[in-house]
Amino acid sequence: MERKTQFKISKVFPRRWSPRAMSGESISKEQLFALFEAARWAPSAFNNQPWRFIYAMNGTKEWNLFFNLLIDFNKMWAKNASNLILVISKKSFELNNKPNPTHSFETGAAWMSLALQGSMDGLVTHTISGFDYEKARTDLKIPDDYNIEAMVVIGKEGKKEDLSEDLQKMEVQSDRKNIEEFVFEGGFNENPWMYRMYWKNNIQINERTNKEG
Repeated sequence: MERKTQFKISKVFPRRWSPRAMSGESISKEQLFALFEAARWAPSAFNNQPWRFIYAMNGTKEWNLFFNLLIDFNKMWAKNASNLILVISKKSFELNNKPNPTHSFETGAAWMSLALQGSMDGLVTHTISGFDYEKARTDLKIPDDYNIEAMVVIGKEGKKEDLSEDLQKMEVQSDRKNIEEFVFEGGFNENPWMYRMYWKNNIQINERTNKEG
């Protein structure tokens, strides 16, 4: 099923999704580092690049260290991943050690770059928050000046039928909120339903005016 967009955009965006079915095959270091290369070019304040990626490859001695951080639900399907990546961000600027208020925001941009590259390369890139954050900090020796953001599960796409029955029901491409539910002109709006009507009418008027003009 092809996802429908409200406006014309590159298909790279709606084609990206987060399946759980993975084949268990490994990916090469070259494939993995292509994802990091994409993340490398994400924008950041003062070019500070606060993101950090700590990874383990399935089948290595480091794998269990990462895998055992996951909650049981995520272990059920992530066992077939090729890699687990912990995403963290430096909370201060390297230039002057002052707090960086947008470290998580910028690291999110780096993750999205990685995810889009993975999608274009035919790989699964699935973020999860279902893991032990404090154990991750301790076991992976992460300093206090770094924020633990998320875990990314990487692998080659597998068959939906290989998942448990419950997971198969969840293996669908989700839709998204309509733009008018999260875009507000001039100020925040507490009532999305009311704003939806305003937004829809104004967009239609503007489109009509542009066509007529």
